[in-house]
Amino acid sequence: MSDTLDLAIDLISRPSVTPEDKGCQDTMIARLEAIGFAVERLRFGEVDNFWARRGSEGPVLCFAGHTDVVPTGPVEQWQSHPFQPEIRDGMLYGRGAADMKGSLAAMITACEGFVAEHPDHTGSVAFLITSDEEGPSINGTVKVVQTLEAREEKIDWCLVGEPSCTKQLGDVVKNGRRGSHNARLIVKGVQGHVAYPHLAKNPVHLAAPALAELAAIEWDQGNAFFPPTSFQISNVSAGTGATNVIPGELEVIFNLRYSTETDHHRIEQRVAEVLDRHGLDYDITWTLSGKPFLTPAGELVEATQAAIKAHTGLDTELSTAGGTSDGRFIAPTGAQVVELGPINATIHKRDECVRVDDLDQLSNIYQDILQRLLGS
Repeated sequence: MSDTLDLAIDLISRPSVTPEDKGCQDTMIARLEAIGFAVERLRFGEVDNFWARRGSEGPVLCFAGHTDVVPTGPVEQWQSHPFQPEIRDGMLYGRGAADMKGSLAAMITACEGFVAEHPDHTGSVAFLITSDEEGPSINGTVKVVQTLEAREEKIDWCLVGEPSCTKQLGDVVKNGRRGSHNARLIVKGVQGHVAYPHLAKNPVHLAAPALAELAAIEWDQGNAFFPPTSFQISNVSAGTGATNVIPGELEVIFNLRYSTETDHHRIEQRVAEVLDRHGLDYDITWTLSGKPFLTPAGELVEATQAAIKAHTGLDTELSTAGGTSDGRFIAPTGAQVVELGPINATIHKRDECVRVDDLDQLSNIYQDILQRLLGS
């Protein structure tokens, strides 16, 4: 087996369900210190993070990722134990194989190979690793970035190892992400008996036209880099469970994934306009998960595309689709950010897996990017 596969198996075997790390970072740190990285452990709350850097000058190329994984669900529904990695038909199975311990392993071995060839490389190579990406994301990357910003330590290029590809390794690279804005809406009514509706106010009935209008709004048309903004209701709850009680309150949870054609302030304003026009008595609480970001053509995008082409023959597609990532905390510092990792078809699913051959290929691509940006 290759070094990348061995390391991936080691990391996957550790049940690091968010926010636990279970020794994954210790393993990575030991490998990085052995090749000259200075490592700073940064624990915030119950979350383990580390910042590692080799070199003292700029530019800084940072690998960013997370050691935590989502829960497995019922273990008996997996074909093999999620934390006992197993290779079947050329695929490595286990929780975190694709999201994103395979990428972490490839990052480490890529750096080992690069440092062996370029012990006196230009600039700096860095790692920003957290165990809080799959959780609340409040004591992880965002706090590390704040620490770096406070001492004016800048990242120039950031390569996030999120699983970005669709059908084969290298076919898609994320060079941005949509913003994500969440709302908890409480619509107030008057509880009562269903036989006496004139003595009650049903908040479900009152809110339905407003919710339908919100769902039908064309928020924007997107642009060359982003699809149009999307409004989606994810949870609706009301009532006591009884069939003869008009509820006194309705709770609606919804999310907008938005493009750079709007912003979260404008979204809040438009939602309020609709709710007020329908005369609702309501409270609304907004939570901004992340603003949209975009890395245009430049050194990092070009190096990434060229490395993928060299190793796979593919002309990679640049995309901003999908969910949020920790890139949303790094991009606002001025860093160029791209996401490149394995195929994402099985992430957060039972029997999560990654192609064994893709692990070494990904490591080679990462090393090629290092060579193009810092090898001279």
